[in-house]
Amino acid sequence: MAVAHKGSISMSLVLIPVGLHKTTVDNDIHFNQLDKESGARIKYKKYCSHCGKEVTARDIVKGYEYEKGKYVTMTEEELDRLKTNKDRTIHIVQCSKMSEIDMIYYENDYYAVPEKGAEKAFELLRQTLLSLKMVGIAKTVIGQTEKTIVLYPLKDGLIAKTLYYYDEIAEIPRKVPKMQLDKKELEMAKMLVQTMAKPFVAAEFRDEYQERLRNAIMQKIKGNDVLMVEQGAANNVIDLMEALKGSLDMMKQEEPVNREGKIS
Repeated sequence: MAVAHKGSISMSLVLIPVGLHKTTVDNDIHFNQLDKESGARIKYKKYCSHCGKEVTARDIVKGYEYEKGKYVTMTEEELDRLKTNKDRTIHIVQCSKMSEIDMIYYENDYYAVPEKGAEKAFELLRQTLLSLKMVGIAKTVIGQTEKTIVLYPLKDGLIAKTLYYYDEIAEIPRKVPKMQLDKKELEMAKMLVQTMAKPFVAAEFRDEYQERLRNAIMQKIKGNDVLMVEQGAANNVIDLMEALKGSLDMMKQEEPVNREGKIS
């Protein structure tokens, strides 16, 4: 797996060289755009808006528009000169409790993997954070963006989670009013949740739509038509109590699940 970012975790005088690797892979089917008549690929060309000539990556520089139609250009070398030694490291500025960070701030996850020779210092950091149920809050520059990073300890590694900044979080579109709940409704809702309770196992979940899509593609390759999948019944909730009762009755008809999530 390619390294997305390379640097060192810095905590006071301790320096731990690490690489950040993506934690996810893209398994989705991706379609190409084709011309409807010829079936040929649609391609996009980059061209100069002044002279119309086609340009390649070597011909392109970064430019910032400070006035309409006026740009100041910056080379990669100039941008790199702006980075301090602290910017090049994943510099831990504080440690906080895991529970203190709202989930809405999490952006992307990376595996933090120590370089050879740094394993002991890395393990010391991981075990210390894990035993205290704390995370390291760090800062670093990735590309041309300074990122706040949470170093989150796991039982078998360390995850670097980049965070959105406070001013990047949009407000809730509208405030949801606090509705007065009937005690019976709340108790029945709790019963429904408890009936559905079982340990979360990530391997049990898969992208079923992608599976149907792959099957449909294979059918079309064989010259068959795409068949409509079976549709579930419409679920129009009219009366909340009736819906809760109906849901509980339906759950009771299924196989009971014990607290360990095993079918009894």
